[in-house]
Amino acid sequence: MARALMLAAAIGLLIPPQALAQQAPAVPLNPLAPSNLAKPRPKPPFDLTGTWFIDMAGSQNSWRFGPPPPANKMTPETMKHFEAAQKAAKEGKAYRDDIGQCWPAGLPLIMTRVWPVAMIQLPTAIYMVSHFMNSLRIVYLDGRPHSDPDVVVRTFNGESIGKWEGDTLVVETTNFKEHPMGLSTSLPSSTQKRLTERFKLSPDKKMLIYSGVVEDPVYLTKPVEWTGKWEYRPGMPHSNQKCDLETARQFLKN
Repeated sequence: MARALMLAAAIGLLIPPQALAQQAPAVPLNPLAPSNLAKPRPKPPFDLTGTWFIDMAGSQNSWRFGPPPPANKMTPETMKHFEAAQKAAKEGKAYRDDIGQCWPAGLPLIMTRVWPVAMIQLPTAIYMVSHFMNSLRIVYLDGRPHSDPDVVVRTFNGESIGKWEGDTLVVETTNFKEHPMGLSTSLPSSTQKRLTERFKLSPDKKMLIYSGVVEDPVYLTKPVEWTGKWEYRPGMPHSNQKCDLETARQFLKN
């Protein structure tokens, strides 16, 4: 043991401190750090700061856009849950209603349901707070890469990295935690889930054109895509409530 320690110490003495520093992974600056905020960056095409509410016009469902994965894109494991959920629905029962039991909804669910989302955009990040359970999502814009999957702390919202491509914000989200309802109601997702989103502002700046693609090789045989729109609703109530659809409908009538 003593010989091994002496050898390790000798090797350490032979490696310059600069090389050791280069080997250590760089820790990204906090998005709110003054030095990070002060870095010169191109002006973004638009600012999402405000409250947004999904546009349900033309939707076949009163509480969401983005359909569940079609059967031809489900793995056998996903199909098992899908069929069990259908059977429970016919019997008037809920199947794996984890959100109803106050589990965090996670992504992409919080971006495809009737809950308003308040957004605060900074040069380094966009902070998104869902009306449902005040779920916080951060989209980093400061050029950082995704964290090492071997050391990252996984969450139901994953880790979102955004970049500007022309007039479109493209967001890649990875490093998810397994979720029993991570694809859609009653359908699970794995740590290999990957979400790609695109946000583009309408010419009148009152509508956010949104599209999403989710991939999960454990539960999906092919990527699932959807599109939708968000309306700019700066005066819409935003509080820590479950899906208060009736309140939202009354607000939109006024």
